[in-house]
Amino acid sequence: MAQDIPVWIDAQLQPMDKLEVHRRGLKHPAVSVFVVAGGKLLIQQRALEKYHTPGLWANTCCTHPFWDESPADCATRRLAQELGLDGIALEHRGVVEYRAQVGNGMIEHEVVDLFLGQCDTQPALNPDPAEVNAVRWIDPRDLRSEIAAFPGRFTPWLRVYLSEHADLALAGL
Repeated sequence: MAQDIPVWIDAQLQPMDKLEVHRRGLKHPAVSVFVVAGGKLLIQQRALEKYHTPGLWANTCCTHPFWDESPADCATRRLAQELGLDGIALEHRGVVEYRAQVGNGMIEHEVVDLFLGQCDTQPALNPDPAEVNAVRWIDPRDLRSEIAAFPGRFTPWLRVYLSEHADLALAGL
């Protein structure tokens, strides 16, 4: 099913088919969320049916906002859709831009609003199997070690976030 997302064309946001945006590597808005509890980060393994980066481990969730949807509303919506998480207060941590090959001839060139949700205890999860193959909670130091040892198991954007923007994404964890 085709989905239009906002993309910058001649410095103006315009709707375009999501697959076309990724095939052409066009710059577009995105949202990434990091949820932490007890010093551990919730990461997800992307569903095996995803059109790019299937089966790779990523941050808690990420997506593209709908037309005229605020980044905060998008982040809240996607946490509920992908993981069944509601009621988590999200703090906007900043905006980053990256460009990366993501396989299958696709390129992500995203301007990303990063959000952090901090919980006292690990919340109950209800992952959507069409989006998420598996989840786990991991200490950020252990995650960095795993990425160093096995970078191909992780999405390019998670590698970028942890190597270049950990101060925003993880608030010093």
